[in-house]
This record gives sequence, C-alpha cells and structure tokens, in this order.
Amino acid sequence: MLRIIEPKIPHIEAGVLTAWRAIPTSIISDERNRGGTMAAAIKSVAPGFGFAGEALTVKTMVADNLALHHAAAMAWPGAAIIIDAGGHLDHAVWGELLQLTAAKRGVVGVVIDGSARDLDDLRRSPVPMFCRGIVPAGPHKAWGGEINVAIQCGGCPVAPGDIIVGDDDGVAVVPRDIQADLLVRCKARLDSEQAVREQIEAGVTTVDIFKLPGPDETK
Repeated sequence: MLRIIEPKIPHIEAGVLTAWRAIPTSIISDERNRGGTMAAAIKSVAPGFGFAGEALTVKTMVADNLALHHAAAMAWPGAAIIIDAGGHLDHAVWGELLQLTAAKRGVVGVVIDGSARDLDDLRRSPVPMFCRGIVPAGPHKAWGGEINVAIQCGGCPVAPGDIIVGDDDGVAVVPRDIQADLLVRCKARLDSEQAVREQIEAGVTTVDIFKLPGPDETK
C-alpha cells in the first residue's frame, strides 16, 4: 500500500539552506556531540559535490520504488529526497530516470540507505547522490511505501522538514527545531578552528592548544 502524508509546515527559506551548505558535516557532528550523522557506508557517488536541503522522506518496500516515483513528482526546489530502503543492497531503487526527474524538479540532493544504479549517469547529474551501494538489478513498482513520514537513514532519525547536509565526509541531519541555534554554534566552531589553524602555523602543537593530558594524567 502507498501512503502519502501531505506536509503541514512551510518550506525552509533558500537563504537558510545556503547558510547550511557552508557548514561541513564534521562540524555539525561535533556540535551534536559526535552524533547526527549517517553510517559511514553512505557516501557520494561523485566526490566534490555537496548539498544542503529540506528532507522529503520516503520509506520503501524492499526492492520496490513505487513511492520514489511519487516522491520525485511532488518534490520542490530545495528538497532533499531521503530514502529509507532498509539498507537492502541487492536491488537498486533509484537510477537515471528518477535522477533526471529530481533534477527537473529542483531537488538538491538524494540520499539512499540502499542501492542505486546507472552510476555513470548519476555522476554526471547536477544533483548530488549519496547511497550505500551500486548494483545493476532494478526494482519493482507495485508494493507501496510511505512518503513524508519519520524514517531512519543510515541509522540516523530523519523527520520531514529536517535539514540534510552532505559532503565528501558523509551526510549529517539537522533537526528542524534546533537548526537556528545549531547554525550559530557551528559558525562559532568554524571561527574557533580557524584560530587553531593559525596557532599551528605559528608552531604551537595541538597538545598545547587543547591542553591535552600527558602520560601521567591519563587513566
């Protein structure tokens, strides 16, 4: 059965997404106490391309992508399609045609806890694609799924409307209700790290900068 929940919150403004695009996923993870990031296996198919977008969440049935065709059709500029395919690797649920549809709809990123195919086309696409695996076997289009529901992706909770950031390190999730405060803290951490770089360039070691414990001070 296919279940589609209509969104009840306004879309995130483009300027907010632009601000998040400048924040590395590593900084987000640090400010979320080393959390809020997806599994290491979920990586970009084309390094050097990142994104920040508003989550359009999809939960698929195993080896079926009916819900993804409907999700791509209802996507909006600035959306990031985040797919809980259950980590199933043996059948791709996304490929060239859905990627082309997503690009035409203004989607800024696609993340799959599962597999995709048509790798050459995905790498040439302007839409960054992150997934767990690549496999030639395709999906069915009949069993259903859910759109705009709370999901997991790479072991990380994702709710509709969350901000999703992807870069070469992986994918981070920013819950919508904490994004404003978290953005301030992330910018402050970036400034702090720049100060650390300047000290390193001046010859100071990270042991001294961070006042790290020595052999006699560790347990």
